[in-house]
Amino acid sequence: MISSQRQHLILSRLRTRGAVRITALSKELGVSAMTIRRDIAELADKGLLRRVHGGAVSTSTLLSEPLFSVKSQMDIGLKDAIAQQAIDYVSPGDVIAIGGGTTAYVFAQHLLESQRSNGITILTNSIPVAELVQALESKDVEVIVTGGVITRSNSLVGPIADKVIASLRVNTVFLGTHSVSIPRGFLMPNSLEAATDMAMMDIADRTIILTDHTKWSSTSLSLFARFDQVDTVITDDGLDADSVTKTRDLVKELVLAHDRASEETESE
Repeated sequence: MISSQRQHLILSRLRTRGAVRITALSKELGVSAMTIRRDIAELADKGLLRRVHGGAVSTSTLLSEPLFSVKSQMDIGLKDAIAQQAIDYVSPGDVIAIGGGTTAYVFAQHLLESQRSNGITILTNSIPVAELVQALESKDVEVIVTGGVITRSNSLVGPIADKVIASLRVNTVFLGTHSVSIPRGFLMPNSLEAATDMAMMDIADRTIILTDHTKWSSTSLSLFARFDQVDTVITDDGLDADSVTKTRDLVKELVLAHDRASEETESE
């Protein structure tokens, strides 16, 4: 298969899925990961897609919230590394809040597999996180769901969600973000989701943002948190040195998680 045929197929997959992974395309097309990277780079130069860690996303998703099913295919190794770091901020018996999005969902997965989840209570506006706890069938973990209007990312937002949240109190809130803007802060494309994230921050003693390094190069509409409102940002060590320096100057704590999966991908 020549390069133009491969690139046509890559664009076709993007139209149906919203995101593609290099490893999956390499196996499907029977070529090396390096060949797929070159194809993706050429398509990115033409403005037909956007490169992300481990693959590419459709340009149509850049300023709107992708479906949860699309986002769950993106940057899996980065999300795992960030989640492993984040569980250190939970102690048995804590009352925590977990926001929407796939990074927060992966964090919930790792947390529920650890001993740190013993006796915790989770407030969430994420339908997938609530379903995860329910599937666990553990009497040792309690989940409270906010209610509200469902977004494309399977989050519950709006006045109903905000009212429920305002009546509660949590030790720590863990939130994802669609983009990071220096020096503005953290943004979402959905203004209602941004407002619900703000409501969660208002009832938390501590706010932790979970986000991979690709979010520093994207943009969104609605600001939900300034840097000085956030206690900790956990990202991966793929963040460029300049952004690391600027972010550390703005936030109380910046944690860089090491993505071992990326080493395996690069060796393919």
